[in-house]
Amino acid sequence: MNRLLSLLALILVGLLVTSCVSPEPLPPEPDVSYTEPPLPDGAGPPTDAPDPATPDAQCARPTASLRPTPAGLAAENTPPTPTIDAIKARGRLTVGLDTGSNLFSFRDPMTGKLVGFDVDIAREIARDLLGDPELVDFRILTSAERIEALQNSTVDVVVKTMTITCARKEQVAFSTVYFQAQHRVLAVRGSGINGVADLANRRVCAVDGTTSLRRLQRIVPAAQIITAAMWSDCLVVLQQRQVDAISTDDTILAGLAAQDPYLQLVGDSLSPEPYGVGIKKESEDLVRFVNGTLERIRRDGTWNRFYNRWLTVLGSSPGAPFPQYVD
Repeated sequence: MNRLLSLLALILVGLLVTSCVSPEPLPPEPDVSYTEPPLPDGAGPPTDAPDPATPDAQCARPTASLRPTPAGLAAENTPPTPTIDAIKARGRLTVGLDTGSNLFSFRDPMTGKLVGFDVDIAREIARDLLGDPELVDFRILTSAERIEALQNSTVDVVVKTMTITCARKEQVAFSTVYFQAQHRVLAVRGSGINGVADLANRRVCAVDGTTSLRRLQRIVPAAQIITAAMWSDCLVVLQQRQVDAISTDDTILAGLAAQDPYLQLVGDSLSPEPYGVGIKKESEDLVRFVNGTLERIRRDGTWNRFYNRWLTVLGSSPGAPFPQYVD
């Protein structure tokens, strides 16, 4: 009994001592600041902000191009073809495009091969010019790099959802229209954005060097525009909710929406966007040749096959655009 009482006394003393000792202070909470994910490389506010009141350059019949050289001309009547001769001597057609335009030019995830509507158009040009659609060297370009790449002959042609405009025709030449797109808006379902009127004071992504960027700056000056190098980058920042919408051609937007079921095209068209093959301004012979290829694929059903392969998400085929010529 004495031992038990002694043990209880020791326990009581221990409890009294520990109750008088202050507990160890908790370590301070770390000072952590949370930020949004970083923007993709090259993304940020527009570097070029033209006066929204400045209209686009004007010209007569902007989508008219040079007529294809008639087949069967006598040798003495055939105009010189220096650009075509140089491409044939090289044995490869150099084509500028990008890998971020789903449905038009992108890498097949299974094969890694470049595929899409624009890729097929480029291969048809190579087929007619060199006898083999595989004799193509693709150069990856951003939209802002397209014109310079043509002017310095880095590429022979640009097939990259490139809208024909009067301003661009002062710098490079174009084929006839091979696709007619419409400028629209892509937003998250249920976001409350139903068209261009809802973009004021919202964050909108567009690609630098595009007609979409200039039109947004002019039509919705209150929009907070973020520019990116490629449309796939715009998709990333929209999915991260760093922007509220993307605005460009419906063809490009449909390709982005196909990768995310929470996105939808909204609103009416802001403007038609006629696509042409970009060519160096001095290469008249190549312009005529490319227009000959476009004439063929309109007539023989190739254009419709390409549409049905890639673009039925836009609806049934409207048929190839009717060409306009200046001569």
